[in-house]
Amino acid sequence: MKRAEQLEKTRQSIMRTATKLFLQKGFGETSTRDIAKQVGITQPALYHHFSDKEVLYLDVMTNLSSKVRKDINKVMRKHKLTPNEQLWQIAVALKKHHPVSIYDQYHQAVSLLSKSSQQKLNMILAMNYLQPIAEYFKQPEVELRPDILPQEAAELFLAGISPIFGTYQPIGGHNISDDQRDQLILDCIISGLSKTK
Repeated sequence: MKRAEQLEKTRQSIMRTATKLFLQKGFGETSTRDIAKQVGITQPALYHHFSDKEVLYLDVMTNLSSKVRKDINKVMRKHKLTPNEQLWQIAVALKKHHPVSIYDQYHQAVSLLSKSSQQKLNMILAMNYLQPIAEYFKQPEVELRPDILPQEAAELFLAGISPIFGTYQPIGGHNISDDQRDQLILDCIISGLSKTK
């Protein structure tokens, strides 16, 4: 194998491992030493590919968030779905890529990143999560409350679905499946807790 091919293979291995560890443990609890060890390289070899942990984290988040945006856009192109079905599939797409709450991970990382990296992470969140979800809320069929902007609705939605990532008290007890629990949470976000009249 040529050197360039080997370097690219190592870089991809670092990205896969870093993605897994950052998503499982968060930015603060993941070290470049942990990543290098799991890849089977030295820490200095890792730094040959990524100058520091923040650069690696932002590359991971850019790559991951572009997949999230692509999945949300796929859902938005399914015009035969009802608005509630679309929102459910958006939640499923988010859960597919994130084992824990997106906002929990975001807030932990942003508190540890440099100002420049914070700005980049904010852009990633806005462009690849909030903007595509806001597009959902702009649809006339959604009938968004007039006192809430689509961007605000997207932020509330991301915050509201935190329990579907399993990082909070299980809602609905143990008598329902994970999918049923996630649908109950999403229904409460959409419809509220009061009975409709």
